[in-house]
Amino acid sequence: MQLLKERILREGKNLGNGILKVDGFINHQVDPLLMDACGAELARRFARVGATKILTAEISGIAPALMTGKHLRLPVVYARKHKPITMPDQVFLTLAPSHTKGRMVELIISPEYLQGGERVLIIDDFLASGATILGLVRLAEVAGAQVVGIGTLVEKTFEQGRASLEPLGVPIESLAPVASLDGDRITFLE
Repeated sequence: MQLLKERILREGKNLGNGILKVDGFINHQVDPLLMDACGAELARRFARVGATKILTAEISGIAPALMTGKHLRLPVVYARKHKPITMPDQVFLTLAPSHTKGRMVELIISPEYLQGGERVLIIDDFLASGATILGLVRLAEVAGAQVVGIGTLVEKTFEQGRASLEPLGVPIESLAPVASLDGDRITFLE
């Protein structure tokens, strides 16, 4: 998606160690018009998968998931990283490594919001190693739901996360596939 790529080239920063800083418009301060355009494009790409719910991880996945949900007219549920007191005692929980936090994080979903028979579209901000998305897949599977697609804003193709997701046999789409982060350069896969 050219609009997103141009914004990344203009405002994104390579911090080294595979970290692409885009928090000025994607995941700390959010540009709602950009997220709406990204959501519309993801909705277009996944219009035919028959999803009944969108699943993401807090917090950075919420904006693109919400906008995709808006365009597909689907509810969005996000895996929380801390269990609030309002959540039932019995939950779906898995662990996933966080590259930016440098540690394992919990992903928790209440069974009242993810149930058997649902067709789940996973939307997130980044696809890097694939660990967070695989955690979301595990949550969907334990709930008895079927993952029908995976969409991300940015994919760091050099981290090979797509290879860990391909055995799922579902469509995988990224709006801005990054081929390399070398020095100050950000290069997209064409």
